[in-house]
Amino acid sequence: MEAMSATLLDEHKYQKLLTETLPMVIRTEAEYERLLKTAGELMEKPEEEITEEEGRLLELLSVLIETYEDRAHPLPKAKPHKMLSYLLEQHDMKPSDLWPIIPRSRVSEILSGKRGISKAQAKQLAERFRVPVDLFL
Repeated sequence: MEAMSATLLDEHKYQKLLTETLPMVIRTEAEYERLLKTAGELMEKPEEEITEEEGRLLELLSVLIETYEDRAHPLPKAKPHKMLSYLLEQHDMKPSDLWPIIPRSRVSEILSGKRGISKAQAKQLAERFRVPVDLFL
């Protein structure tokens, strides 16, 4: 399967994209902003219009951007219930917005730190807030 996708890649077109974009290990905010802008432009294209070469470039940019963000802007270390409170505030949500994920009777206990978050709830919360699941464990 891997060999098949490699044959679909036009090396000349990909090399041209790489030359235009100049992806690199990100060390500065300026480099980060430049590559983030390029990735954003690629993501605005309808999926069916993205070429194999553009898809590969977007994948590479995603890895570079994520690595930089993890290093330069790490998520704060906090207790799971405090992280949940913080995310609720940041998303302008109320505790009642969690009822589809956490039983109504448990939400206040979790937010006060009296009860922990189960693995299943942590997974759902991570999907809802688009954050790593380990923030809730």
